[in-house]
Amino acid sequence: MPKKISGLILILIAVAVAVYTVVEPLNYAAGDSRVAWSYLDPLMMVAVLMGLFFGYARKRKVDREGGSAAVTREFLAANTAFYGFLFVGILLSWNWFNLLNPEFTAIGDDTVTLVWVLVDSILPLLSVAMGMFLLRGDTRG
Repeated sequence: MPKKISGLILILIAVAVAVYTVVEPLNYAAGDSRVAWSYLDPLMMVAVLMGLFFGYARKRKVDREGGSAAVTREFLAANTAFYGFLFVGILLSWNWFNLLNPEFTAIGDDTVTLVWVLVDSILPLLSVAMGMFLLRGDTRG
């Protein structure tokens, strides 16, 4: 049951981030964009941590079962999920800490914006995939 609840949480966060990423340009002129992200950023970090936890468990199980066998679909799915969440987690942390520390000026605004677009578009995909895996109650993970 906790896996199913976690899967649902991951999917809800993914939907919130994806929808707001798409509609943000409509809301940007109102000046409320940063307020919404101040709520979504911590939720995104929760999704990354949950994804890493369940992704690592899934990867470990596949690694134990597979040994030196050929690459399987489950091996690819488990590794893509774990390393994908790790990648997005690094980018999210870097950009979020950059946002929290305005004195850090080693990078330009265009770079920060590009990283946010990458995080905001990749995280929902990973979260939905992991959420669906957990909701299915797959015995492999």
